[in-house]
Formats: sequence, structure tokens, C-alpha cells
Amino acid sequence: VQLVESGGGLVQAGGSLRLSCAASGFTFDDYAIGWFRQAPGKERELVARIRSGRDPDYLDSVQGRFTISRDNAKSTVYLQMNDLKPEDTAVYYCNLRVSGIDYWGQGTQVTVSS
Repeated sequence: VQLVESGGGLVQAGGSLRLSCAASGFTFDDYAIGWFRQAPGKERELVARIRSGRDPDYLDSVQGRFTISRDNAKSTVYLQMNDLKPEDTAVYYCNLRVSGIDYWGQGTQVTVSS
């Protein structure tokens, strides 16, 4: 299993970024993929998760600003982040859980300046 994130960067408050997670090594269509984030000194938290055929789940604080989507043909999950806030600053990770085992990407830094 390999998960590779991209798309992070530095943006001003109110700006937008789109993160991508390219996956390989498993049957992509069969599994839920999640985006987590971890800010300095804080625990890692689930931001959004998507399963084929079901409505996505979102962290309350990003509802209405972030949109998760997947392209099964490209084995890629996206996280469109709009109206970014300084509190969204964190390392963002792509996650897959298979049979109780968590797989993570290397993470991509998102920094939102005020």
C-alpha cells in the first residue's frame, strides 16, 4: 500500500488549496479513504472521509468549507479546502484502514497566515 499526498503550501486566510492523495497497492474502489491533520502539540484528527456510494463525513469545523471527493479511475482522493483559517494550519495526512491496520502517507504541510 502506498499513499502519496501533494498540494499543500502557504496561503493567506480566506484562500483555497486542493490536496491530492494518490493511492496504489490495493483495490481502491473497495475502501474508505480519510484525510487527517495534526497541528503542533495536538492530536491527529479526522478531517473528512469518503466511501464509494455513501455521503462523506466531515469534521464539524470544516463542514461547508472543505469538500472531499474521489476519482476511482485515477485511484486518487482530493480535499478541496476553501475559506481557509489559521486554525487549519497542520500537516495533512491521507489514511487507509484495512483489517484494523492503518496506512498513512508522508503528509503535506498546510500553513494559513492571518
